[in-house]
Amino acid sequence: MTPEPSARTVAAAAYAERLRAPWWMWPVALGVGFLLAAEIWMGGGGVRAWLPFAVLLPLSALLPWWLGRIPVAVTATEFQVDDARLPLAVIADVVALDADGKREVLGVGSHPLAFVVQRPWIKGAVQVVLDDPADPTPFWVVSTRHPVELATALLAARSRP
Repeated sequence: MTPEPSARTVAAAAYAERLRAPWWMWPVALGVGFLLAAEIWMGGGGVRAWLPFAVLLPLSALLPWWLGRIPVAVTATEFQVDDARLPLAVIADVVALDADGKREVLGVGSHPLAFVVQRPWIKGAVQVVLDDPADPTPFWVVSTRHPVELATALLAARSRP
């Protein structure tokens, strides 16, 4: 489990966002968990009557939470995506991407060494081009609901001394 960003990190962040799962994913996950539990139960008695519901419903509720746990933040010194940290000094450029731009960057022409944190239910993204001779990673692609704001925050934080 990834902890929530601390109050100190969020207060010092120029940008902070959590890539949460959309509201509709919760009832879908619970519905699928209920159907699977009912399929296992199928009118049986004893433990088989309640155990599938007691196990599968909480697990199906954890799935959307787990998928939406990724924090994205820009602090004074680094770009943070979940556990990954990127020093601002190695950022060469930042490009805000809409849905079509994201599809193009992640499509056939994508670089195999790119670092990608992509959530399909989030349309926007940013492409962070790197200038680090010691790192073979050419760029990062990170999903975000506010690509222009994240790109602006990264460029502003990078240009600060």
